Amino acid sequence: MTKRKICFVTGTRAEYGLLYWLMKEIQEDDELELQLVVTGMHLSPEFGLTYKQIEEDGFLINEKVEMLMSSDTSIGVAKSIGLATIGFSDVFDKLKPDLLVILGDRFEMLAVAQVAIITGIPIAHIHGGELTFGAYDDAIRHSITKMATLHFTSTEEHRRRVIQLGESPSRVWNVGALGIENILKLPILSKNELYSQLKLDESKSLLLITYHPETNGDVEGIHPLLSALNEYSNMNLIFTKANADNGGRLINEAIEKYTIQNENAYLFDSLGQLLYLSAVKHANAVIGNSSSGLIEVPYLQTPTLNCGHRQAGRQRPTSVFDAELNEESIRKGIEVALKFIGSYEQIFGEGNVSQKIVNTIKKLPSFLIQKEFYDL
Repeated sequence: MTKRKICFVTGTRAEYGLLYWLMKEIQEDDELELQLVVTGMHLSPEFGLTYKQIEEDGFLINEKVEMLMSSDTSIGVAKSIGLATIGFSDVFDKLKPDLLVILGDRFEMLAVAQVAIITGIPIAHIHGGELTFGAYDDAIRHSITKMATLHFTSTEEHRRRVIQLGESPSRVWNVGALGIENILKLPILSKNELYSQLKLDESKSLLLITYHPETNGDVEGIHPLLSALNEYSNMNLIFTKANADNGGRLINEAIEKYTIQNENAYLFDSLGQLLYLSAVKHANAVIGNSSSGLIEVPYLQTPTLNCGHRQAGRQRPTSVFDAELNEESIRKGIEVALKFIGSYEQIFGEGNVSQKIVNTIKKLPSFLIQKEFYDL
């Protein structure tokens, strides 16, 4: 029996962390063959050359596609999409996968999806149907939905939204959020182990901060956020770098300058899933505008302060608080988050997502690319 080739593409540290257990599940399956292509931030020294971590985790990287321009302006990002389109055209012609797995809404994945649809490769899309009004990712996500054949959503509301976009209910499954598996399966470090590995001041508690550009590359929000954090010199401030969206480098430069001026602040290119989730677990609060603050963080019983509008429209538990991008709102929001006492809603499923997806894929006799519009 010929194994069906299931190809994954990953371009960021966060995305890889979410896909890890699903890739492992397919890697260990006797009926499926895992193909892996890395691109984007994984291949950039600026973001820590995280493809090396993928190899250390035991995965064979079939191909690498260089695509990032040195510029993170809107023109630079658009040109990066062009480079990715050229690169993936050659890669898919070589690998000839039976199914392509794409997660989320990154601009890298828009290039990947458009090559797949033109070359006749069926797409399985994960985390479709979600809303993020504050980022152009929203349009990219829905565009990939229309190019995909199979859909695996994180909530029932997201499943209904994918169907509303014209996808047949028979091809849309609510399986929960992949990130929950990491929380259930990874051996979260103790506070002492975390502080030792990150070389933190053991006498201080912890705030974890990740801030990405707003929808149009607006980076000004990082300045009131940093100003508000000046109030917390008695805490360890752990920053992870902004992603490669337009404006990301300016944010990282501002954070680097801040960490030089404040000995209680630390910036990491990439913590990796274990260190990141361990930091979430032991943080007094998670601050910024990363989707993880809304999805994974509540499962670790930590409050979130979501700053700005990047995640506007996304479903959120009651342990997530919102702040406008000004110093007073952020400062008040941090205080509210730090004082939160209550239950942590877990609205993105109970884990075991990878097995659900693999079982569904294996039951399908074929991955047809042709589909009809499902009219409500």
